[in-house]
Amino acid sequence: MCTGIRTIVIFAEDPEKSARWRSHVLDTPVHRDLAGTNVHTWLDVADIELGFHMLDEQHNKRGGSPVPYRSVKHLDTAREMLLGARCTHHRGPLDVEAGTGCPPGRPRW
Repeated sequence: MCTGIRTIVIFAEDPEKSARWRSHVLDTPVHRDLAGTNVHTWLDVADIELGFHMLDEQHNKRGGSPVPYRSVKHLDTAREMLLGARCTHHRGPLDVEAGTGCPPGRPRW
């Protein structure tokens, strides 16, 4: 059903500063994509994207956990199976690529 975790979103007061710090520690470059007023900043680490977003008091309160995004081959099938197993929606399903300025050609996450 799931092909693994594709992205982990980390919410921060200063996403670019957080990305730069982790970039230095992990010795990997920072990537940025601008889409209107939205800036998506990320690092690629061991086939997982560490995405950094502005702290969002509505969807991820201060001190909240990072949010993992999983890749699935068949969204409707995966969704039905998870709901059938008594899981509940947090905020999904979402097409995060449509709202984050994910660069063209990058896989959906």
